[in-house]
Amino acid sequence: MKDIVPSPPAIVRNDVAAIKGLFSKNVMPTYGRFDIVLSHGVGSWLWDTAGKRYLDFGGGIAVSALGHAHPAITEALVEQSRKLVHTSNLYFHEAQGRLAEKLVNAIGSGKVFFSNSGGEANEGLFKLARKFGHDEGRFEILTAQNSFHGRTLAGISATGQDKVKKGFEPMVPGFRHVPFNDVEAMRNAISPATVAILIECVQGEGGITVATPEYLLGLRQLCDERKLLLLLDSVQDGHFRTGRCQAFQRIFENVPSGENFLPDGVSMAKSLGAGFPIGAFWARQPFADLLGAGSHGTTYGGGPLACAVALKVFEVIEREKLADNARLIGELLKSELLRLSREYPQVVKTARGVGLMIGLELAPGISAFSGTEKSHAVQFVSRLHEAGMLAIPSGTHVIRFLPPLNLHRDEAEKGITIVESIVRSLV
Repeated sequence: MKDIVPSPPAIVRNDVAAIKGLFSKNVMPTYGRFDIVLSHGVGSWLWDTAGKRYLDFGGGIAVSALGHAHPAITEALVEQSRKLVHTSNLYFHEAQGRLAEKLVNAIGSGKVFFSNSGGEANEGLFKLARKFGHDEGRFEILTAQNSFHGRTLAGISATGQDKVKKGFEPMVPGFRHVPFNDVEAMRNAISPATVAILIECVQGEGGITVATPEYLLGLRQLCDERKLLLLLDSVQDGHFRTGRCQAFQRIFENVPSGENFLPDGVSMAKSLGAGFPIGAFWARQPFADLLGAGSHGTTYGGGPLACAVALKVFEVIEREKLADNARLIGELLKSELLRLSREYPQVVKTARGVGLMIGLELAPGISAFSGTEKSHAVQFVSRLHEAGMLAIPSGTHVIRFLPPLNLHRDEAEKGITIVESIVRSLV
């Protein structure tokens, strides 16, 4: 394919020490980075600066829905940048309206607000809930233990994991956490101040734990009874990662009365832009107009460039039937990982997930991982790196596999071969 734009000039020598030196001197140390310096990628593969190739099963933490350097994304970026990059939201532009229409048609009757990230999308849901309950003095949002809802102050307050809160106390008031997949625990936690329930259909950072249909139906009934909003954080599990546009739609397939389920709000990001920063939240009627002019806003959110890319991502997913691919390849991966749990129970406890959002849970007490403070998950992922594969730790014992939605069968089989080689080495 003919180059659309020339390659950019090198900023620094293609040298690991030089690049890491730039980070050490100039970048805040807010991430525990693996010792890999990436250079470029194509499809499901990435290369580091030394030329080593990696099969990408991390997907930029569920972001790279179309893999790397997808020509359709490049073309959309270049074409739109030649016409209009930014307008602010003081004016109309077609791409934002068309993208909102696509999301409404895919989820349900309602309206969409566009942001730049998943954290901002969740902030929008928090404000929607507070606006809904304001006149009655209700403001409290109940979330689940082991949940993750972003890194803003309200996001970590909403998150049901203590580790993200340390050093940032006091928390933003108005959030409490209850056990996941337990309707009665949620019912018992409701107070006169409660205005909404916020959960993930698949807890990503919490270890790839999937909500049951009964849980979601029970929450919907509970919210209807108590005049609460039911909000879903679909930043990680949304946008076709599970094999449907939204995870709740996949969970309710073939479930009696499940086709009638609809939440009151959904936050999105990650795969929505397949690498270009964009977030959004959808609210159903009659709540879609609660946030009127001046009550919420963003300078960059829903800009022409971001919306043009997101529309192209939608187009490619639909044209190439990538939701079906996520189901097919996801089932292959999960079945093979479950096979490993049967053949090597001393290393692999189980595998779970839906679509291309899969968790491999390691057995406790793997002897090869003793004698260090690093978790089993981090040590296993480091061994995957050595073998030429990227994946994402989740907690202390779970490995997340979040590959591109267009992952090929032979690439999936290659990934299983690598994982099995690491598992065998630990027996």
